[in-house]
Amino acid sequence: MKRKIIRIDEELCDGCGQCILACAEGALKLINGKARLVSEVYCDGLGACIGECPTGALTIIEREADAFDEKAVEEYLGRSHEPEHAEPLACGCPGTAAMTMKADEGDALDDAPGDAVRSALSHFPVKLQLISPQAPFLKNADLLLMADCCALCFPDLHRRLLRKKAVAMGCPKLDDLSAHIERLAGIVRHGGIRSLCVVHMEVPCCSGFLRAARAAVKAANSDIPLSHVMIGRQGQILQQGPMDVHTPQAGQELTMFS
Repeated sequence: MKRKIIRIDEELCDGCGQCILACAEGALKLINGKARLVSEVYCDGLGACIGECPTGALTIIEREADAFDEKAVEEYLGRSHEPEHAEPLACGCPGTAAMTMKADEGDALDDAPGDAVRSALSHFPVKLQLISPQAPFLKNADLLLMADCCALCFPDLHRRLLRKKAVAMGCPKLDDLSAHIERLAGIVRHGGIRSLCVVHMEVPCCSGFLRAARAAVKAANSDIPLSHVMIGRQGQILQQGPMDVHTPQAGQELTMFS
């Protein structure tokens, strides 16, 4: 059939990988330093990836191509298709290549002596804008949307908050919040997460992540549970509780972090 589909100009493509992160269907892949179309049936032809390309290498054209197959996309995204050794990007940074790691859990963290550092981090990358909505580690995960400063201010982060969770980090004050909302909406819509918890500082500017979470869930037309944890500058949990899409309900205790 003749339909709209993505076209990649290999001479203009610099292998930055931004289009791959923007494609919720997983139709693009970095091969030999260039973005490639994995399969015609995975490309819906809507061009969500075009706006992420800094070199103008992507265009939508109309040509003979296999029909877009939404069921095939769902099956494809349901498989763990991350490479055993992720290919570094052309810029030399492997930070956008998804990888799952074995994390310490349960008693391994609780019973560790005070001077033994045990990590509960189960995946990489952790920066929100580097996480692909179809990353395998998001499937059936409880996701923490965490402000960067919380990692420094809360000394018991790994044992109290991070274990058995996926995490996406950023700064609600200095980052592009609209870009975070767009990426988070894609994760909520396509990542298969079970819940979303915002971990933020007590300072007013950190409330941007609360707004971002609500906006992303509304944009994704999702009903996943939302909650929040407020961290004090001296390292204590000040508030934790559920929140709805419209109004946060601080102060209601949760058991998930006890």
